[in-house]
Amino acid sequence: MGFRTVLIESPSKCTYQGGYMIVQVEDNVHKVHLSEISSVVLSTQRVFLSAYLLSELSKNKIALIVSDEKHNPIGQYLPLYGSHNTSSRIAEQLSWSLPVKKRVWQKVVQEKIKHQADLLSLVDMNNESEVIRQYSLDVRSGDSSNREAVAAKYYFSVLFGSEFCRDNDTPLNASLNYGYSILMSTVAREIVSRGYLTQIGICHRSEFNQFNFACDLMEPFRPLVDKAVLSKFDGDFSKELRHQLSNIVNEELSYKDGRYRLSSVISGFVQDCLNTLNKRTSVSDISSFELS
Repeated sequence: MGFRTVLIESPSKCTYQGGYMIVQVEDNVHKVHLSEISSVVLSTQRVFLSAYLLSELSKNKIALIVSDEKHNPIGQYLPLYGSHNTSSRIAEQLSWSLPVKKRVWQKVVQEKIKHQADLLSLVDMNNESEVIRQYSLDVRSGDSSNREAVAAKYYFSVLFGSEFCRDNDTPLNASLNYGYSILMSTVAREIVSRGYLTQIGICHRSEFNQFNFACDLMEPFRPLVDKAVLSKFDGDFSKELRHQLSNIVNEELSYKDGRYRLSSVISGFVQDCLNTLNKRTSVSDISSFELS
């Protein structure tokens, strides 16, 4: 799969020709081979896309993210059939037992909280980091004691201030949501490419959410977005910040035996979780990554 996120913020005409995505902006023409593209983000509503291009994006399992007039991602286009054996994969997904789903969710939450603690350490909030780290040790199967929510409330208050609220319509939340949408798109693509449904989650179960499973498995990676926003946010949901967040999947992380792009780490994490859910491996085989 590709490694580039194509971010389009100017009025454009996007077509397909000979394996390339052709982007025409006024008199300038840009060509990107589809083999290099992981996702396309439309951060303007003034874009024409040909049906031929949309078809080829699906064939190549390239996610397309659509934004509203405030540059907030609001929609995603994914292929219907990501694998030749989608029917059997869905049958597997529907047969996952509740105990194994609870154990995988426990691991997901532990990893998320651990990375939240790591980020607090990176910004010299060591005492606060230890508080968060203790929460990760207290996570039970299925997170029955809701340590994720308790940790998140404390984490955001120390990271962005006691007045910060995730529900507020602010440039800071817009920046976070933008980055989270890029993450979710990347995770959803990995799920679909393996033949599974994004709608059926292991913890998220909203009937109105088309991406429950992607929302589940993206959780450990959220602190990477928090880190990027914390370092670059200047009070505005700026074009520069959007460019950085759209490219976050190319950030290199320590994972297993080397350094890998985030997109590859997400791919490995999704596969590890699927192996565990299908009882091919144990929860302890789900590999961790290093935040820094």
